[in-house]
Amino acid sequence: MSYKIAIGSLGTIGYQVAKKLEDGIEGLTLTAVSASNKEKAAEKVSGFAHPPSVVSAQQLADAADIIVECAPAAIFRDIAEPVIEEGKKLMPLSVGALLSHWDLVERAKVTGAKILVPSGALLGLDAVRAASEGEFKSVTMVTRKPPAGLAGAPHLIDNNINIENLSEPKLVFEGSARDGAKGFPANVNVAAALALAGPGPDDTSLQIWADPTVSRNTHTIKVAASSADFEMKMLSIPTPEKPATGRIVALSVIASLRAQVSPLVIGA
Repeated sequence: MSYKIAIGSLGTIGYQVAKKLEDGIEGLTLTAVSASNKEKAAEKVSGFAHPPSVVSAQQLADAADIIVECAPAAIFRDIAEPVIEEGKKLMPLSVGALLSHWDLVERAKVTGAKILVPSGALLGLDAVRAASEGEFKSVTMVTRKPPAGLAGAPHLIDNNINIENLSEPKLVFEGSARDGAKGFPANVNVAAALALAGPGPDDTSLQIWADPTVSRNTHTIKVAASSADFEMKMLSIPTPEKPATGRIVALSVIASLRAQVSPLVIGA
């Protein structure tokens, strides 16, 4: 079995995934990418042995079997909707945006499309999914990021929260995963993924801290369920180009893509 892969947006994550596919993964072929600046994107992939086509976001679905979405949340639907309508596979990184476009999940039931959410900067989603077959008592997540990794978040701007020159950790959000995803669309897709694997976005509690004492994006998850109680902690190394994004995110996409063609798949 083999798949053609297209990537929506050639930013930090998208380019890393594209480069890995260019280096070679048996059964996976990069055929297309999209970007707001097509000329710049074409230049970035011009050195590839087999440069992918540079197309619009809406054209990605026609160019591949699996479309990886790693674009700004504002254009999530431009990429996702054609994929769903054509009954293909969508791998979204903007999981928080998926919460705001839930009609696409319902539509996928009709068209036969499949939405594959990678683990991103999160661990233990298999355990959370297993626990969801029983009952949850509580699921909480505490995210701590260097202040630079949260800069520009809509929640901070709307509420006039200043995180410059902090000398100690500052709690900048406390609420549901759904509200956190709206307020921090570039920061807490992990919370949305956790919520979807668990009790849902309204019943998953989230705290976000701007923390000058940490150098890594840190996510701590506590789950209390009828089957087990467990706690997980991830200290993700930020990418130099984009502090809000951990280096492991692109690797999780690659691992998820590899699972589509591997004869042995570990985990759900």
